[in-house]
Amino acid sequence: MSLAPQSGYLCASQSSCVTALDESLTRVNMTSSASSGESLQEADSIIITHKDDDEKNYSTMTPAEKLSVCEKRVQSLADSEEYDACIQELVRCLALSRLVYGNGHFAVAQAQSKLAKAYLQYKGWAHQAQEHASQALDILSSSQQGERVSYLNCCLSIHLTLASATLLLGNLAEAQSSFQKAEIILGDIVAHEAMEKKERVDTEYEISTNLARVYQRQGRTDMALSQCEKTLELLQEGGQLSRICFTYRNMAAIEQTQGHLDRAIERLQQAHSIALSQSPGGLEGAHIAHSLALAYSSTTEPHHNDSAAQFFEDCISAYRSAVGLQDKLTLSAQDDYSHFLLLTGQHERSAQIQRESLALKKSTFGELSAEVAEALQLIGGVEMTQGQMRHAHKTLKKCLDIQNMLFGPQHKKTKATQKTVEMLFQSPEVCGSHRKESRLETRPPFCAVVSSPTELKSSISNT
Repeated sequence: MSLAPQSGYLCASQSSCVTALDESLTRVNMTSSASSGESLQEADSIIITHKDDDEKNYSTMTPAEKLSVCEKRVQSLADSEEYDACIQELVRCLALSRLVYGNGHFAVAQAQSKLAKAYLQYKGWAHQAQEHASQALDILSSSQQGERVSYLNCCLSIHLTLASATLLLGNLAEAQSSFQKAEIILGDIVAHEAMEKKERVDTEYEISTNLARVYQRQGRTDMALSQCEKTLELLQEGGQLSRICFTYRNMAAIEQTQGHLDRAIERLQQAHSIALSQSPGGLEGAHIAHSLALAYSSTTEPHHNDSAAQFFEDCISAYRSAVGLQDKLTLSAQDDYSHFLLLTGQHERSAQIQRESLALKKSTFGELSAEVAEALQLIGGVEMTQGQMRHAHKTLKKCLDIQNMLFGPQHKKTKATQKTVEMLFQSPEVCGSHRKESRLETRPPFCAVVSSPTELKSSISNT
């Protein structure tokens, strides 16, 4: 969708150009310009003053003056995290750039590149980002290059946006190609000594980490691990411990998919050691402890069970301290621990954890939620294995009611629970209890069986 005047769009006078631009911006639907899908009409109603020798009303400014004002507003809105308004201003900048410079100018490619990056960075809209980045690349390839470093920086931004957008969209080949092109362009910029060290390291980290992700999803694990090793070498320069931990965790995930569990655990232990040295009891350490617990619990080695239990307890304790009892991270870790205990035969302890977290899950996720249903299902399963058929039937009936509401009666989860509930209903303990309750319901009331004192006295007198 074009967000600005088309090629060859010329006006008879400057004022008519300004009027036409403002009208076109007002009519533009924000389907491809902001998350709310609202038009720019509200933004157009805002009067912006430009202080120079004298104050001018925004509506009477020339297109070049409006462009200057909008570019300043973009940075201000981004700093204050007003992302929807920031994107609206970027759309305006693109339209004004086309009007001031013409459709094929380098400045238009820059404006479109910034808009593409904003869509991806602020909203996560990969389709819009890809569309605008592709258009920016087309303009850049046909425009006059001008100053070399500015051209390279714009080209780098476009390829990074294209690469990240196509990776989100699952186009791995195009993502790989764009990241590799960005890597070459970055080398050219560094050769011109036109980038500070911190920015260079940040950009190299972004490229290297995402290339590892691409290779991993392509099944090229050796190349993915090689890219991670390259990332670790890069990060030694800046000593960025959180990024080093993240890279080790990525390497562990790659090793684990290959079935190299010992190597995965070794990588996680390296990350855990760094995280604890940086922030004992922090969130990063909790994440890694959770990953270690899951890794140890997935092994077939019985002696690893103690390590798994210890890391589960460590991560739950850290999550509780860092984010609280009701946080999803804490509850998720408790669920994983509960399933581990179930698999290792510690049924009662597993059910106890679920009973303790049930009220918290209701508060966090809602009474009718999948998380509550899963907790009830686990508790009911344990009660059934312990021979507590009445309790199990009651618990699983609650679970079934929630599943019916969430998934419907034909869902496989609902059908499985329904089958278990029906089986439990046939057990003597449950069936007998229901018959007793049924008899109590149909039995005549006490007053109908026992006569009142007056009737009893009358009966005796007659006798």
